[in-house]
Amino acid sequence: MTRTGIPQQIGRMPMRALLDTAAGLRDQGWGHHVSYSRKVFIPLTELCRDVCHYCTYAKTPKRIEQPYLSPEQVLQIAREGQLQGCKEALFTLGDKPELRYKAARDALSELGYTSTVEYLAAMAQLVLDETGLLPHLNPGVLDPDDYRILRPVAPSMGIMLESSAARLCERGGPHFGSPDKAPEVRIRAIENAGKASIPLTTGILIGIGETREERLESLLAIEAQHQLYGHIQEIIIQNFVPKPGTLMHAEPEPAFDELRWTIAVARLIFGPQMSIQVPPNLNAGRLPELLAAGINDWGGVSPVTPDHVNPESPWPELQRLADETAAAGHQLTERLTIYPNFIAGRQKWLDKSLYKPVLAHADASGLARNDHWSAGATNDDCTTAGARFSQQVSAGVRNLTAKACAGERLDENEIVGLFSARDADLEHVCSMADELRSIVSGDDITYTVNRNINYTNMCTYRCTFCAFSRGKAHKDLRGEPYLLDMPEIARRTREAWERGATEVCLQGGIHPSFTGDTYLEICATVKAAAPDIHVHAFSALEITHGAATLGISVGKFLQRLQQAGLGTLPGTAAEILDDEVRAILCADKVNTEQWLTVMRAAHENGIRTTSTIMFGHVETPVSWARHLLALRDLQAETGGFTEFVPLPFVHMEAPVYRRGEARRGPTYREVLLMHAVGRLVLNPLITNIQTSWVKLGVSGVRDCLSAGANDLGGTLMNESISRAAGASFGQELPPSAMDELIDGMNRGRRIRNTLYGDANAAQVERAYAAGPLAPLHNRPARDLKAAS
Repeated sequence: MTRTGIPQQIGRMPMRALLDTAAGLRDQGWGHHVSYSRKVFIPLTELCRDVCHYCTYAKTPKRIEQPYLSPEQVLQIAREGQLQGCKEALFTLGDKPELRYKAARDALSELGYTSTVEYLAAMAQLVLDETGLLPHLNPGVLDPDDYRILRPVAPSMGIMLESSAARLCERGGPHFGSPDKAPEVRIRAIENAGKASIPLTTGILIGIGETREERLESLLAIEAQHQLYGHIQEIIIQNFVPKPGTLMHAEPEPAFDELRWTIAVARLIFGPQMSIQVPPNLNAGRLPELLAAGINDWGGVSPVTPDHVNPESPWPELQRLADETAAAGHQLTERLTIYPNFIAGRQKWLDKSLYKPVLAHADASGLARNDHWSAGATNDDCTTAGARFSQQVSAGVRNLTAKACAGERLDENEIVGLFSARDADLEHVCSMADELRSIVSGDDITYTVNRNINYTNMCTYRCTFCAFSRGKAHKDLRGEPYLLDMPEIARRTREAWERGATEVCLQGGIHPSFTGDTYLEICATVKAAAPDIHVHAFSALEITHGAATLGISVGKFLQRLQQAGLGTLPGTAAEILDDEVRAILCADKVNTEQWLTVMRAAHENGIRTTSTIMFGHVETPVSWARHLLALRDLQAETGGFTEFVPLPFVHMEAPVYRRGEARRGPTYREVLLMHAVGRLVLNPLITNIQTSWVKLGVSGVRDCLSAGANDLGGTLMNESISRAAGASFGQELPPSAMDELIDGMNRGRRIRNTLYGDANAAQVERAYAAGPLAPLHNRPARDLKAAS
């Protein structure tokens, strides 16, 4: 369909074909998810210089108690919304009333402001600062200076075109006497928003006397601006509803087929990716038909305030909205006032001051975050806020889990589809992963008795997620720089063996003095201290660094490490195997291909490795899919991975979070899905899925063990990296505590070695009889420097 031929081609399409085509396009772009925004409505002023003949919102000064809400009133409304789980504060107001009414000018002066836009900016900032709600501003026509004032306080704004038909502004028309409704004025405002990089909501009002052709022209005028600037995030198709007390109170509503026709036409014009919205409160009892016409969004729905623009049409109760949406084969999903693609492109679309408040409300998909849980935090709030909307498992998710359980390789889009699971779909994905775990890995829950030895927290690299590394740039973070000497590494190794450990896991920062010989010396030191202990050591970054400093290949260096006592490699430094994300998190670290090359070389030399993912920061589910496929494909080639270990991002002290550039870790739903989808996608090639008690706590790992995981990792004895980031679940979970955790799940338990065989019986006996650890002494790096 060509742009110039749209009116003729649409005119020839039968209604049924038009609706079916539109619904199919919607499904391409949005799947079975239909979104809404949980908002609170803040009517900052009901004064307006325009006199639209269908509007009851705008009033004259004599008909209102006060020209503007006070800051206290604004904040009271916002706080009520905050208590009800709202994330959007929708500011509604008339177009620049001070240009018409002295009462407005006087009120603004008394409040200390010279314009409505200036006062709006202050109130939006107040709400943002005090409640964290995200302002969406509908102040009418704005010029470039207005957008510059408002952009730092609002992630999104809105202005309805309503109609591009100039004749509606003539005498007798609905917009007569309303200068801001002139089509050229509103189109210019939409254009100015594009130039200012404002994520914009716009749309048309149907049934006010326009023709079908004029509706098409209006939609095409919006589309032309979107083609230029890409800033339109949603199109509202709003049907006129006659209201008592207006000049158009006796006018008929548009026929419902006209609304459906217009929705379908909008979908055809804007394509599958555009969000198209219809207000549900204006169409009670007809929601399935609207969905069948191609919409994907219900707009803002408030559990607190009425629709001040349409007070005669109450908001639908959310569970009823969800039920009607589900009855039409769709799933209700909460979004934010700014859409996911604009959050993903925030460098262009958001003022930097808004990154942190927006990301605080967003999940990995850019939709609304619905829990208060964080990895590493000791609160037990693992539930999602609000109702559980969908009770039915979608056919798409059933098909994908069946395909994965059969061992087939899913593609990137299919994996993203699994990660989008919510409500009943989420339960199904977790249940299928747990069934698969039972078949592939059995019902025993395994763990190993080990010790972490982090030999230095000094590092020449500047990974933005890392709160462990210390250096001149990190003085505001917890802990002093330290470097363990070889005698201390030996002491900790001997103590670990005496307390029943079969493994020591050794990793640290890339100290400026370290060379490949340092890592060889560490291996030799450990094996001299406890000859039978397994050395699980060195990330891919440490391997590449060591090889480079010795001027040898990675494969050659791995062989020398083996000779010195290395047993296996941890699959850390993987973070996210997507170089677009790595450019933000760890630009100077090994890239995806280099990490895979180290793992491949290890496997080719008979060195098994783990595999990890660190998630919940700046990445999206597309990145997760790429990561899992990279692991699966390498495992199909080498068979060298022993397990997959999801590591939720602990945000509290991470530099990238403290700068406001990352989310506060994954949601609890995303944690469950990473374990479950990991089990499904990696089937049958990686058979062990490990869950981290350090990051999730006891209740968290129990849930993951019912969602595809079969392993608890190690007892650790010492843990520094997650603690440095702010985690508070302790440093050791001894065998007795591990057993208590497992026994509460009515599953078998088994203490394993690093390669998943049974642990040495004598060591198991020592582990249960182990006394307390000797106090640690991390010698400050400055002491070692002084001694040298």
